[in-house]
Amino acid sequence: MDAASFPKLSAPVPQPEDGLFDEALVERVELVVDDGRVDANGGVNKRFRAFEPDAVMLVPPSLDEWLPEGHLARFIAELVDTELDLTRFYKSYAKAKGQPPYDPRLMLRIVFYGYCVGVRSSREVERACTDVVAFRWLAAQQGPDFRSIARFRERHLAALANVFLQALELCQAAGMVSLGRVALDGTKVRANASRHKAMSYARLTAKQKVLAEEISALMEEAKTVDADEDARFGPGKRGDELPAELANRERRAAAMATARASLEKEAAAKARQLAEEKARKRGDDDDDITAAGNKAAAEAEPKPTAQRNFTDPDARIMKTADGSYHYCYTGQAVVDADHQVIVATLLNNVAVDIQQLAPMIQRTMDTAGAMPKNWSADAGYCSAANLEHVKDVEAEHATEFFISTRRMKHATPVPESPRGRIPANATLTGRMARRLKTKKGKRIYGRRKAIVEPVFGQIHTRQGKHLLLRGMEKAAREWELLAGCHNLLKLHTYRTSQAI
Repeated sequence: MDAASFPKLSAPVPQPEDGLFDEALVERVELVVDDGRVDANGGVNKRFRAFEPDAVMLVPPSLDEWLPEGHLARFIAELVDTELDLTRFYKSYAKAKGQPPYDPRLMLRIVFYGYCVGVRSSREVERACTDVVAFRWLAAQQGPDFRSIARFRERHLAALANVFLQALELCQAAGMVSLGRVALDGTKVRANASRHKAMSYARLTAKQKVLAEEISALMEEAKTVDADEDARFGPGKRGDELPAELANRERRAAAMATARASLEKEAAAKARQLAEEKARKRGDDDDDITAAGNKAAAEAEPKPTAQRNFTDPDARIMKTADGSYHYCYTGQAVVDADHQVIVATLLNNVAVDIQQLAPMIQRTMDTAGAMPKNWSADAGYCSAANLEHVKDVEAEHATEFFISTRRMKHATPVPESPRGRIPANATLTGRMARRLKTKKGKRIYGRRKAIVEPVFGQIHTRQGKHLLLRGMEKAAREWELLAGCHNLLKLHTYRTSQAI
């Protein structure tokens, strides 16, 4: 193909005033074939917008003009600048020496926005402050490196978790929380731990013996080379440093010993609890109960299949919704029905929910400042002890609980229960089953999954239902930060709808 085959650009052609484009931005393109004729099917007189990749802006652009009104980033910036109490963040900067740190407002802007949109890794946030308009606008075109971002989050983790309470107060002030009807549920939250970095108790015991033999052999070998320390360790060394392979094995041995001790401690505590419960049921006195617990704890041994993870020892292997097993924590949440605002939340490493009802009731009172009128929860929270506790709470606070007494698949109607007067000897479980069968019970419990389960889905899809921080304490605070940012997203949606 020769040069004549390529399109020839002609000068701009005047067009009628009712044209579709600004004529100053348009050029005509005529496709010429080899014999000089114009190809009738090759885009004759087609107009294109002017495209100049190397054009220079004579006036510096304003990022503020690139960010739409009502954008989530503007909402986050306004919250940080005018509505949130940042006293706890500023108080930690007491020393006047050293390089000036980034302003906490800047760091909070990008951290909150990142946790709202699912950009939580410090390296990802650093890249976003360069590549994403919203992050650049929030950071005022400064570029905090990922180390500064990670250190800020680590330093202020407790204060960041406290944002959950501040966000809840803002939602309450906006009239988004009535506490007329709430739902309680738990969800599995992936821990930052790999299944391949774990070991069972049986394998730990066997591997510890092998490592002990290897360490002893290396120690003996190290003693035989004392004469040539300088040649082996090089100039400037004392000669008493551990060889690299020995130090590595000792670290592994220490980690295994810690994991094994944790498994044994957990097994002893569980055995003690069961033995003491049996002794109480037999009517034993306090001394006999304590003795039974001590004996059971001393004789307890972990199951051979019990595991500990070396990356995050506090995480536990749990079955997730897709049927697979991963190292997880369990996030608990009480959600208000009006706008799906989380009013209370906790994180633990227990796979089942049955032990979390009483703590979540108390947590709701602490965070929301009042007792909801109606509660709904699935069968995972139903037990004789829980129903007894619920009976006392209802009598004290004039509230009402609707807890499923049996596990049912989604969309399955509440099973039939006997009609008529409730027998005087009816159990608490039987009474709760009858309560669920009433019109009020059907109406309230029928809305349970529509209140709380979408919240977990929203966190999972938008913010990421996994944790970056390791260890129970840090993971719990990060989960509170995720829940607080969920409430901020709800508040942004509500204010946007009110402004329309």
